[in-house]
Amino acid sequence: MYVLKRVSGFTVNTDNANVRVEENKGADLTCSYSADFGSNPRVEWKFKNLKGSQMYVFFDQQLTTPYADRVTMYGSNLRFSRVTREDNGVYSCEVSANSQFGEVKVTMTILVPPGEPVVRVPSSVTTGRAVTLTCHDPVGSPPSKYNWFKDGVLMPSDPSTIAAFKNATYKLNTETGTLEFPAAVKMDSAQYSCEAFNGAGPAQRSKAFELLVQDLNTGGIVAGVIVALLLVVLLVFGIWYAKKKGYLPKKAESKPKSSVVYQPASSVYGGGGGENNDGEFKQTSSFVV
Repeated sequence: MYVLKRVSGFTVNTDNANVRVEENKGADLTCSYSADFGSNPRVEWKFKNLKGSQMYVFFDQQLTTPYADRVTMYGSNLRFSRVTREDNGVYSCEVSANSQFGEVKVTMTILVPPGEPVVRVPSSVTTGRAVTLTCHDPVGSPPSKYNWFKDGVLMPSDPSTIAAFKNATYKLNTETGTLEFPAAVKMDSAQYSCEAFNGAGPAQRSKAFELLVQDLNTGGIVAGVIVALLLVVLLVFGIWYAKKKGYLPKKAESKPKSSVVYQPASSVYGGGGGENNDGEFKQTSSFVV
């Protein structure tokens, strides 16, 4: 038995601190404690998954809802009738009584063979540019590690250790599956494939993908710029020629609008004026154009 923690003379133990079990099989997580805790201490089981989330498995003398249909308690131990990859993580058995506390941790690893890895390889890259190839196995448990192959030949994680790769400048991370070329050269052009392995089953390799490293086509760029400039010159000349020949419509000339101005006739009010002059309104101006 492994004594994993001792608290003031109170001990909590487990028979197996690292449980490895195939998916959909059963598993036991054991927890025992010293007599110092008495005959009926408080026992709780907690679980922390690989993402760091924590929850109770056994609390307040009963199993929690997510585990009630496939886990049983016998004594202070947990028995899984069936495990899934979601059960990967660390389980803590906590025992308390008489103002004392003890704890033991059990890591459970669910064994799932790797699946075919998902690979991303750019089809082409310009010489001198950085390029990264990625590989990921979303199925395997424990998490897979990775190998890369160039034209079917295993690439060493440190290229300087193999004569055939001593001039290579790539960086290979076997944990994450990335293959990075800081500055690609033509010799990096090849067929690349990736292999995932985790010890839980046969390794799985992807199909090969071609990476082509080629020089920047400066001649094509210059030719393209020249063609674009010629098109602009032809367009400007065409507009000028069309205007000169009168093919383009001219702007319509604006004409002044006619207006009529009325002015009141001057009136003379007096005692001796004739009756035709009293309050008479006369037009004294004509149309002005």
